[in-house]
Amino acid sequence: MSDFILPDIGEGIVECELVKWLVSEGDLIEEDQPVAEVMTDKALVEIPAPYKGRVTRLYWKEGDIAKVHAPLFELVDESGEGSDQSSAEQAATSEESNSKTPEAKQAEPQKTQESAQAPAAKSAVSPEAPRTPASPAVRRLVRENELTLDSIEGSGKDGRVLKSDVLTHLEQPASGGSSAPASGMRRADAQNQEVRIEPIKGMQAVMAKRMVVSASTIPHFNFSEDIDVTELLSLRQQLKPEAEARGSRLTLMPFIMKAIALAVREYPVLNSQLNEDVTEIHYQPNCNVGMAVDSKIGLLVPNVKNVDQLTLLEIADEVTRLTEAAREGRVSQADLKGGTITISNIGALGGTYASPIINAPEVAIVALGRTQKLPRFDANGQVAERAIMTISWAGDHRIIDGGTIARFNNLWKSYLESPQSMLLHMG
Repeated sequence: MSDFILPDIGEGIVECELVKWLVSEGDLIEEDQPVAEVMTDKALVEIPAPYKGRVTRLYWKEGDIAKVHAPLFELVDESGEGSDQSSAEQAATSEESNSKTPEAKQAEPQKTQESAQAPAAKSAVSPEAPRTPASPAVRRLVRENELTLDSIEGSGKDGRVLKSDVLTHLEQPASGGSSAPASGMRRADAQNQEVRIEPIKGMQAVMAKRMVVSASTIPHFNFSEDIDVTELLSLRQQLKPEAEARGSRLTLMPFIMKAIALAVREYPVLNSQLNEDVTEIHYQPNCNVGMAVDSKIGLLVPNVKNVDQLTLLEIADEVTRLTEAAREGRVSQADLKGGTITISNIGALGGTYASPIINAPEVAIVALGRTQKLPRFDANGQVAERAIMTISWAGDHRIIDGGTIARFNNLWKSYLESPQSMLLHMG
């Protein structure tokens, strides 16, 4: 019998949120079987079992903040082969377990009782019952209001219960009574409700800290423009069947990223970084374009590495991979590090112009607005329908002046408005 010590996940992370247990006390598990999902300030990580055995104790509840180098769960080796830990490793594990604070030891009986109650509650449910999909935040809201996910009709994909579904359920009148008393009860309940307080943690906490630092230390220069993407949409439509034939999903994003990578060749300061003392400009050798993704654990900004060296199809495949991983909160730390310039696609949610905040240590970010069909004068002075996309740049005004970002934007815009011209500059 030994405690599994939550390992050092890297990047200086000292704690993480225990999002979900994938096992229960008493379960027999295999080596490398996922035991728990924990959320660091960078990504959702699965913790695997070190060897085959039986789980005898879970030290934390879902939603707790677990400490690195502290016991996560207790595992009894039932394989007959024993753990491969050396005597030194076992001694270190024992020392870690014995070094727990008195407060932690005092809390263990309560945690053990709560953990025992959890399997008992689970045993009352048929093992064949499907798990209702919902994010950790939604599950927490359901628990706080003493509801069950099964009682709420989910409007998301595959019946996923959304926050709006829970709020709608709470607003519904109680069954079996008249509508007037129910309305009166709701008003009375509303008056007696207390403020609900949730800690800011995980990716939301990281984003809050980074945005405060960025907005307070970096002087932003904003620049907005309209781009005619009529020809670009037409070219994408022509190439789309060929891309789909090889399993690629071709959106406008690969073209936009490639155009950025070509434009920073002429204006490399947009793809640079400043040192902490603001005494040096570090021009980055590659263009790693980040894209902000609204994931279920908060805003994530994975980046496509070496966009300057990739084909449009290779960029398209990376965009698809990173978007799917980010939306599930499972993007790797390697995909989150090393970005040099960022795109925020607010147009996907219906926005037009914005004032984006730079993703430090980068020095530039662009927000893409939605594309609209608008009237424009053609070369003959006739009004024609054109596809217009609004964009908004923000640059670090310490090293990027208005003229530089305007000239950079004009070159990038020319590639998007005349996409065939990019062929002349692709290496």
